[in-house]
Amino acid sequence: QVQLVESGGDSVQAGGSLRLSCATSGNTSPLACMAWFRQAPGKEREGVAGIGRYLTKVYTDSVKGRFTISRDNVKNTLYLQMTSLKPEDTAMYYCAATWDSGCQTSTHEAFYDYWGRGTQVTVSS
Repeated sequence: QVQLVESGGDSVQAGGSLRLSCATSGNTSPLACMAWFRQAPGKEREGVAGIGRYLTKVYTDSVKGRFTISRDNVKNTLYLQMTSLKPEDTAMYYCAATWDSGCQTSTHEAFYDYWGRGTQVTVSS
């Protein structure tokens, strides 16, 4: 049984920074593909960033140059460092993971089997 728990969400002013964390536990290993997603009220869920088995990364265009995805295999934790935050970044942020042997670096929902319950990020102008 795999558990993902996000933390680090907060309310900040535009231009500020936050670091989100996703702690994993239960039947996990470093050989995962993982990603961050977000969903704002009234909007569809979108992929933000993904990281693969060999640390390849992919980002949605709107966060390139501002967000950095990374992971610590010792702590079994995924991170999303967010800088230069904008009001349009306001959303519930979710982490997702899969341990499928054929997983790819991806920000598509269909690739992921396990999801956290989310952490709220609110950016005011």
